[in-house]
Amino acid sequence: MRAKLGVIGAAAALVVGLAACGGSGAGGGGGAGTSAQPQDLLVGVSMPTQTSERWIADGNSVKQQLEKAGYKVDLQYAGDDIPTQSQQVDQMITQGADLLVIAAIDGTALSSQLQAAAGAKIPVIAYDRLIRDSEHVDFYVTFDNFQVGVAQANALLTGLGLLKEDGSKGTATGPFTIELFAGSLDDNNATFFFKGAMSVLQPLLDNGTLVVKSNQKSIEQGAILRWQQETAQRRMEDLLTSSYNDGTKLQGVLSPYDGISRGIITALQNAGYGTAQNPMPVVTGQDAEIASVKLIADGVQNSTIFKDTRLLAEQAVVAGQAFLGGTQPKANDTTTYDNGVKVVPSFLLPVETVYADTIKPVLVDSGYWTADEVAKGQAG
Repeated sequence: MRAKLGVIGAAAALVVGLAACGGSGAGGGGGAGTSAQPQDLLVGVSMPTQTSERWIADGNSVKQQLEKAGYKVDLQYAGDDIPTQSQQVDQMITQGADLLVIAAIDGTALSSQLQAAAGAKIPVIAYDRLIRDSEHVDFYVTFDNFQVGVAQANALLTGLGLLKEDGSKGTATGPFTIELFAGSLDDNNATFFFKGAMSVLQPLLDNGTLVVKSNQKSIEQGAILRWQQETAQRRMEDLLTSSYNDGTKLQGVLSPYDGISRGIITALQNAGYGTAQNPMPVVTGQDAEIASVKLIADGVQNSTIFKDTRLLAEQAVVAGQAFLGGTQPKANDTTTYDNGVKVVPSFLLPVETVYADTIKPVLVDSGYWTADEVAKGQAG
């Protein structure tokens, strides 16, 4: 069920090849046209927060690749504050941006900004988070988010021994006691992750192979606002107190993101998990954040889903170049991402599951992290 590095490499080659693809103009028409030179064009890049190393890397990568192509870039981080992001995008429009690349904090909170962008004929690319309830989203670059959830669920089953890493049936039979966590409900991706995971887990919950002792099985019950580590830690502490005070051992946790995973792990360690007598439950993750990669290497966290954001940034730049040249970027998905008003043309990139034994070939050999960074659990 896991994408192979060769697939990622092929996606990278395809991304580069798309630079020449084009068709009719985008929804906004493209503010620049084919005669403008890159050095005369301004791209506004709006990222949600600097509290996650993932978003710092994304912002820097998009900025560097756009600047390498000759464009001027206004990169802003909003500190996970919706009014701040709205003001920053307003300012980008006022200052004459020719293109907007936006990773929204709340996918429903930027309708007026997108209306203003459309009025100024500024194309809008939604970056990894779908912007909802607006017709003025011209393109979406992301990963296959349903498959992210599928991969997380399969990683959980692999850690429990119900599956092997190659996807074949494992030797374990269960039943296993698990708990379910989900992302922030104002992020459209959280729903895709959860639905993907539950497409795998629900049959095993139905037949009793997996048991959620708290009985909190809905995305609303498992959601962690803003994907916050501290919020996840508190929820895990509450679950342990309310549902595991009878001596029942928790054996697995579906976690959608590495920051949430670290909060879960802290709560579990504080409760005495992580010893030979009381092993750490299988905990999944996402984004291959360096602190969690070290936890995986150390046998604490079970797995993470690697989304190569270098390729995502590259695809955002390719799509942006198409718009700024007056053409339409190539989509490889035109059916999945309905934002409530329209189906947004999208380009999806593949993902890969990382376990302890695949850190080197997937993350180190590809140059995403160095061996030294993995050993220290710290970037740079």
